[in-house]
Amino acid sequence: MSENAGARFSYFLVGLGIGAMIGILFAPRTGKETREFLAERTEEGRDALLRKSRDVREQAEEYVERAKDVVRKQKDQISSAIEAGKQAYREEKSKAS
Repeated sequence: MSENAGARFSYFLVGLGIGAMIGILFAPRTGKETREFLAERTEEGRDALLRKSRDVREQAEEYVERAKDVVRKQKDQISSAIEAGKQAYREEKSKAS
């Protein structure tokens, strides 16, 4: 991300925060209702974040397992190719003798 885009994003977040604060100040609810609303929304956001992080972690674990399988298969293929090369060398060496 370029510096300009980063600055724009920062300005966006600051504006979002200011807008949220103004919205809270002029909310048509009492202070207690507003606090309860904010607590509920915060809890919902926390739960959503936990779910998303769990999903991301599971997906990352799946990618790691796939990568391990690919590496294992490549290792087996390379080992087989090396063994075939050694066998071919032995056969040619015994023919030459």
